[in-house]
Amino acid sequence: MENNSKQQKYCNIGGQALIEGVMMKGEDYTAIAVRTPKGDITINKTRIHKSRRKKKLMSIPVFRGGLILIDAMIVGVRSLLYAAEIAEEGETNSAEEDKSGRSEEIEKIKTESVDNKFENCEVNELKVVEDKTINYKAIEKKPVLKEEDIFDKLLKKIFKDKAYDAMIYISVFLALLMSIGIFILAPTLLVSYLRRFVDSNLIINMIEGIVRISLFVAYVVLIARMEDIKRVFQYHGAEHKAIYCYEHKEELTVENARKFSTLHPRCGTSFLFVVMVVSMLIFSLIGWPNPLVRVGMRLLLLPIVAGISYEIIKIASKSQSKLMMLVNYPGMMLQKLTTKEPDDSQLEVALEALKNVLKDDENVNNRASIKESND
Repeated sequence: MENNSKQQKYCNIGGQALIEGVMMKGEDYTAIAVRTPKGDITINKTRIHKSRRKKKLMSIPVFRGGLILIDAMIVGVRSLLYAAEIAEEGETNSAEEDKSGRSEEIEKIKTESVDNKFENCEVNELKVVEDKTINYKAIEKKPVLKEEDIFDKLLKKIFKDKAYDAMIYISVFLALLMSIGIFILAPTLLVSYLRRFVDSNLIINMIEGIVRISLFVAYVVLIARMEDIKRVFQYHGAEHKAIYCYEHKEELTVENARKFSTLHPRCGTSFLFVVMVVSMLIFSLIGWPNPLVRVGMRLLLLPIVAGISYEIIKIASKSQSKLMMLVNYPGMMLQKLTTKEPDDSQLEVALEALKNVLKDDENVNNRASIKESND
């Protein structure tokens, strides 16, 4: 049963679903919780250092939206690489253990008496027991790639000890480039062929916006067919349930988190939908110039679009008014594509990530008593 109706408090904690894990970002810490192939949970917790200048910039409405988006992408890529490394280590270890196990079995067969003819052989049932031990790791060092290709060697040669950071920024740049190509360049070029039939700048820009939203939905539906992405979407749902549990002042347990919805008003999916709607309105103000100017103007206006969209989501997520709920509704419905119902083990991972970003003076174990004192 979903329970999001009772009064909740607003919090600045956000998150991201990963490969077999969840990243949570609070005011002071970022925590990555990943379920390892052995079944335990590995925690990577880092303190967030903000300069006075950055704090000041982050307090400027509209302007902060673009900065927060870039920052979220950097943290997100870093978290994805860490989760992928844990998964890769698990595959490598499994392969080595399998190889070792087969070698031991071959050796055992070799040493058995040939005269035995295997008459007294017994088949022993193998039992797999899930280890749910929480394995906390305060990892400050950067992951080391096991197999270096030409690109890795080139990065190390150019950037030396900053090679890993360079890889993060290059990944973010490539992700931005791909997003611009799919969701800005492609729609505007496709709609260009309709210009001869449409005179209104507003209508042609609205058509472009509809094409952009359609491409986004098609992209999500397509990747959702992949088994690994389905699990990422389940962790996305677990992330939302964990945050809801905290916002409703519930004790952070799997049982409490289970009852909440997988849809959350501050989700990045809702933000992207608002970005696409706001872009329709703002882009219509610049008319419909030639393709080169049109793409250039859209790129220049993108930070403003992101900034306005961020402020809308921020206000809408704090407000309980019917107008703001209406603004949030399309994005919430879109989340039905990007979130799935998680299982208890996935909720456990999300809750561990959340617990590790709470402020030091917040006692997670006593959240139930905090709730009672506030009632």
